[in-house]
This record gives sequence, structure tokens and C-alpha cells, in this order.
Amino acid sequence: EHEAGFFSCCSIRLQSIINYHNEHKRCPNIVDTKNMFTWYKNENNKDNDITFEYFKHYNADGMYKSIEYKSHNYYYEGLQFSNYKNLNFDGILPFIKKYFSPSLDITYYVIEITKKYKINFNNTAVLFYRGNDKATETKLSSYEEYIIQAHKILKEKPDIRFIIQSDETEFIEKMLNEFPSSIWFKDETRSIKRDSTSTVDFRLNSNNNMFSKYFLAIIIIMSKCRYIVCGSGNCSIWMAFYRGNANGMIQYFNGEWL
Repeated sequence: EHEAGFFSCCSIRLQSIINYHNEHKRCPNIVDTKNMFTWYKNENNKDNDITFEYFKHYNADGMYKSIEYKSHNYYYEGLQFSNYKNLNFDGILPFIKKYFSPSLDITYYVIEITKKYKINFNNTAVLFYRGNDKATETKLSSYEEYIIQAHKILKEKPDIRFIIQSDETEFIEKMLNEFPSSIWFKDETRSIKRDSTSTVDFRLNSNNNMFSKYFLAIIIIMSKCRYIVCGSGNCSIWMAFYRGNANGMIQYFNGEWL
């Protein structure tokens, strides 16, 4: 059970599964998550487990039937605030594939959004800023430091195109002013004016189910891009998981860029 943001729920689900695997040397037969992702339920599914609206069922055809225990896998939600280059991707990725592979609906959104914005992954860099209440959990970079990192990328690859993604309206406005040819998922995402006491999903919760599905697709899309400039948090670490590594990620953590 966990009542929080979407990727916080994902991290707790992953943590619990890996802890079980460490203790019992095998995957659980059933993962009961009907009391998770509660912010993203609506009247039609409030009593259901909506996990599989987002992810393929772990026992579906083509998924791993089991994950062999080889050694203890160290993972807990607090690793969102760590250097992602030090993550044990070899140990964690089998669990991502089995339990967090996108559903057919999410895969469709990935394809459609990629086509809509004509995204060339090899020629795209992400400027991702998770602000608002995240400021109470970790030190955030200034907007200006993102601009510095973006210009470093432009110096190396002048024709790069940026994706601007944030829950803070001011960040989006500033980056679009600085890099006007950038991609912004205007129709698929929401933002609010900077507020360290709130989140988009809490403040604008009437369409959380739909927008959470768009956002999962967008996280997967951003994970495929050549460069990712990001802070530290659950959204960023899940980009690393879907990327399969931290290569090309320029991460702000503990007051410095890694």
C-alpha cells in the first residue's frame, strides 16, 4: 500500500518485489497492488487494481516466468537521491522488464506522441525539471544552470532539439523563451506556478488517470533521447530504468552536476 505520486508508487512496488526476491530467492506468485496508485483512480475503477492499465501483467505471455536469484539486489525508494551511474542496472533491469513493461495502451501513446512531435531520439536532448514540492525533499538546481547545461550540449551538437518538460510553469516559459524551437508536450502534460507545498496531481486531480498515462509514455520517450538533463527524484530514476543505464544523463544531485 502506498498513497503518493505515480512514480513514487512505482518505486515502492519495485522495492517490495525486490525485497521479496531477496528474502525468498524467487519472485512472488501474486503482487497485490489494488491499494496503490489511488490518486489515479476514477469512479469507474476506484475499487480495482489499475496497475495493468499501465503495465503488462507479470504473468503475460512473453514476460519472464521467473527471475533467477543470483545475489542480493540492493534497491529502495531512497535511491532516487543518489548518483544513478552507481545503480546496479544488471540486477534491477530484469524486474523492470517483468513488472513494469508498458501496456499496449501506453505503448500506443509512446508511438503516437513520438509521431505527433516528430521526435528524432538521436538528435534530441531533454531538459526535465521536477519542481514544486520536490524542493522539500532535495536541493534543486536553478533554471539558469539548466540553460548552461543546454548550451554545453549545443556547443557539442549545434543541431540538437530540446524537449522541455516540467511541472513548474515558470521553467517551461523560461526554457521556451531561451530555446524557442523546442518540443513542449502542451496537450499531454500539466503544470502549475511554483508552489513548494503542492503537486500537479494533487492540485489538478480531475483528470489524473488520463494524464498519468500520458506522462508514463513521456517518461519512456524521454528515456530514449540522446541526452537527459535532470534533477534527482523518482521521475528521473525511472527514466534511467527505462533507458537501461545512466549514459548521457546529466544529473543534478546534492548541489552538483554528475
